[in-house]
Amino acid sequence: MLTKTTPICPETRRILITGAAGFLGSHLADRLLRDGKGLDVIGVDNLYSGSKFNIAHLQDDTRFEFVRHDVTLPLYLETDEIYNLACPASPVHYQFDPVQTVKTSVHGAINMLGLAKRTKARILQASTSEVYGDPKVSPQSEPYWGNVNPIGPRACYDEGKRCAETLFFDYHRQHGVDTRVVRIFNTYGPRMHPKDGRVVSNFVIQALQGEPITLYGDGSQTRSFCYVDDLITVMIRFMNAENAGPGPINIGNPAEISIAELAETIIDLTGSRSRIVYRSLPQDDPLQRRPDISKARELLDWEPKVPLREGLRRTIDYFDGILVRSGHVELESA
Repeated sequence: MLTKTTPICPETRRILITGAAGFLGSHLADRLLRDGKGLDVIGVDNLYSGSKFNIAHLQDDTRFEFVRHDVTLPLYLETDEIYNLACPASPVHYQFDPVQTVKTSVHGAINMLGLAKRTKARILQASTSEVYGDPKVSPQSEPYWGNVNPIGPRACYDEGKRCAETLFFDYHRQHGVDTRVVRIFNTYGPRMHPKDGRVVSNFVIQALQGEPITLYGDGSQTRSFCYVDDLITVMIRFMNAENAGPGPINIGNPAEISIAELAETIIDLTGSRSRIVYRSLPQDDPLQRRPDISKARELLDWEPKVPLREGLRRTIDYFDGILVRSGHVELESA
């Protein structure tokens, strides 16, 4: 583990990723190591919802170091940039231990901001579209304050992320910390946890196994799905932009699709004979989710490139490989 006494090579940038063994964190580490020059990546994760499998291919890369650590505890090392992605992001995982979820968002933000303040590092917070709650306006733009239930079963995640944003902006105003905040909308792709309870992973696993596809509500609720490669592109672009901070900036795909249509698309792409079954909609589940990405277009010259059907094909191939290796997967629901 790198400490404050470790000699620093002035030509090497050290980039810290919290949540590095998770879905987004592992893809971010890959992209930085693939495209970046003169940098080392320090991946931090407590493996609560992340998996060593996601970063196993990096273990022999001398530019990558993994540190098993919980961000609710202080971390002492030297770094030039911090991507703060640590937090369980699916209802199954964040509702399992809601108090810990709040601690991860709030204490984790305080500890990472303190580290950024000491090392003078630029720091990016992976916030979420869940800060908008069950929105009364569509599409959701950054000035919208949201419609969040502060005491519901999803509040541990929604309000935890909202508080983290508050901390990022207060550290920026009060201490001059160079901060970036992105609000991530629904993202999908390889390395999603097969039992995370999210709609894409659930539908794909059920379709591949020929099981009934579980649709909550009547299927008219909408989401906007962004392929992971597109999301990582804009996240890095925002971190590197000199005149675009501190945000917040929505990042996601503005193309809206109903959950029923998503289920039919996945059935078609997998060639499955699965039928659709309907269940009650979970409490506080948003009925509509669609980002306004005008700021990302204007400030970062970005918009998603991967079409939904193509991204789903790649995701289906990934989950098909998991089933070949491990056999039947029993899904969980929040």
